[in-house]
Amino acid sequence: MSQTKKIIQVQEKVPLAKGIPLSIQHTFAMFSASVLVPYIFGISPAIALLMNGIGTLIFIAITKGKAPAYLGSSFAFISPALLLITDPNYGYQYALGGFVVTGIIFMLIAVLIKFVGTKWIDILLPPAAMGPVVALIGLELASNAAQNGGIVLTDSYTSIDPKFVTVFLITLLVAVFGQVLFRGFAAAIAILISIIVGYIAALVLGLVDFSMVQEASWVALPNFMAPKFDLNAILIVIPATLVIVSEHIGHQVVTSEIIGKNLLEDPGLHRSIFADGLSTALSGMCGSVPTTTYGENIGVMAITRVYSVWVIGGAAIFSILLSFVGKASGLIQTIPGPVMGGVSFLLYGMIGASGIRLMVDSKIDYAKPRNLALTSVVFVTGLSGAAVTVGHSQLTGMSLAAVVAMLLGLVFYILDKFHLTNDYETVSDGVIEAESKKDLTIEE
Repeated sequence: MSQTKKIIQVQEKVPLAKGIPLSIQHTFAMFSASVLVPYIFGISPAIALLMNGIGTLIFIAITKGKAPAYLGSSFAFISPALLLITDPNYGYQYALGGFVVTGIIFMLIAVLIKFVGTKWIDILLPPAAMGPVVALIGLELASNAAQNGGIVLTDSYTSIDPKFVTVFLITLLVAVFGQVLFRGFAAAIAILISIIVGYIAALVLGLVDFSMVQEASWVALPNFMAPKFDLNAILIVIPATLVIVSEHIGHQVVTSEIIGKNLLEDPGLHRSIFADGLSTALSGMCGSVPTTTYGENIGVMAITRVYSVWVIGGAAIFSILLSFVGKASGLIQTIPGPVMGGVSFLLYGMIGASGIRLMVDSKIDYAKPRNLALTSVVFVTGLSGAAVTVGHSQLTGMSLAAVVAMLLGLVFYILDKFHLTNDYETVSDGVIEAESKKDLTIEE
């Protein structure tokens, strides 16, 4: 007889002996991506780990412990920030000023949502559009997992290394079969086990480089930096807000689908967006990078069915501790790309599957051309590689798809108001018959 994996609910406390490995699992899931952003900006990862942890705890507090989410380093600001960093008239401190203002804008949007509600989301993003937007969160990251794993040719990997493929497959297979075959607590930490097994395999094959551990000091104090404010610099950074808003809504929807609770209503989208904005503003004030909810951690929840904010909070505390322990942080950075690639391959796929599940659960009628058109256009927009430049930021993938979906949703809503659209229903004999909003009928 198959056993159903026990669900640990959002506000359920977990015994310390089980909570620690569950939290470490989340820390590993976010770590490689979260330290990559400060590395690109040329600042210490320690300050990012510190502010990510603090931001996550702030998020949990503001959302009243009802919305499990880990706030990691945002990739949406890389292009505008690099533009300022490489400009001799500016520098990273001016990018920080832009981050602070962006966080404040986020909080103002949250106040607006508090008064106007979230009904507009149902209008602009009906299930036929929201489902593929959510799926794209995972699907557009699939290539990143493959590239990190070294199983596709890139600028970094000009040839396929059999050792990389071996470690990638070992990690992925342990993660896949672990959640199916493991019993009890082992099933809940299948991702952590797969990382450990993959790391051991990489160690045996000589793919682990310990130089970062040797070079790191035991105590590493985060480097704080004050922001500088300039209107032109702020205007360069602000357009990235649009990317984060669409990403945030998508993450809250997919998390709602996974845990079975509507987070847009309780604790409310206004609370989660305000918390995200406050975290970004504080990070900018302290010299760190903007934060955003992380898909990797959403994927961990989907696989393990452990939704506890206590576990997420534990991961935040580990992140804070890592920011002060240089060698521990360095040790995690020694995890080879094929290991994290193998894990991410499954995590991102789970997010994509959650979007498909949303469409199935919503019972979308694809006999209606509007639904078919919405889903088709959103998927193709997100996966085609199309990009639109807004200021010095770029809308692409899921973010661009979400904007296109909202525009289409608004157009359909207006057409409905003027009774210009037709509903289509499949009749018993299999013939599709059109019935207009004007109560016109088609006679045989």
